[in-house]
Amino acid sequence: MDLFHALVILHIVTGTVGLVAFWIPVGTKKGARAHRRWGWIACYGFLGAGALAIAMALLSLYGPQTRIPSVTDRTLFAGLFGWMMLYLGILTIGFVDYGLAVVRHSRERARLRSPRYQAVIAAVVVSGAWCGYFGASIGQPLMVLVAVVGIVAMALQEVFIFRREVPRGAHVGEHFRALIGMGISAYTAFLSVGLVRSFPEQVFNPMIWAGPSVIGVSLILFFTLRSPNRRRPARASGPARAGN
Repeated sequence: MDLFHALVILHIVTGTVGLVAFWIPVGTKKGARAHRRWGWIACYGFLGAGALAIAMALLSLYGPQTRIPSVTDRTLFAGLFGWMMLYLGILTIGFVDYGLAVVRHSRERARLRSPRYQAVIAAVVVSGAWCGYFGASIGQPLMVLVAVVGIVAMALQEVFIFRREVPRGAHVGEHFRALIGMGISAYTAFLSVGLVRSFPEQVFNPMIWAGPSVIGVSLILFFTLRSPNRRRPARASGPARAGN
């Protein structure tokens, strides 16, 4: 077994752990022990899958050209299984990092402005911009779509990070949306590994690839509309007027 196929197996294992564990914290009481425990398992699973996706993407771009013999268009292969996979791996890690950070620093939101967190967001934006550019240059709107979704998500995160005031508890919505985004990117990256081997004739079907994004973005929009971020921050009570 060569290195690439060993990475594929590890990617499937870690991705399966994340994909299964992901739904338990979504469906359990927020803050409960099961929510926290399974949330950590899902996050670590997705972090592993994201890192392995990056490694496989780099091997696809710079390794032997026969990784998937059924794909004869090597430029298209480099786009979908190289640059898009690389971007999705970074995006998955970025969502996990932010989703955990907004809870860890819920009382010190300014910590999210540090180079440590801004570098991760910048990596997502740069890789997404290149993915979108490469996709546009080879006529693949799918690559442009996933790039736009990730870049917009990063922009919304920056709005939250740099806002002067946010409502109390707003970090909960940010946490949820980030981890839903994590699920979108991980499911999409996972499809690119498993789908091409099980159903190679469907590997470029845009409806299959768009499925996780449609479902995930719908959930994000639904919870965004219900989020306290849409309410104005409560004003602090001022001193009582003289004579009252």
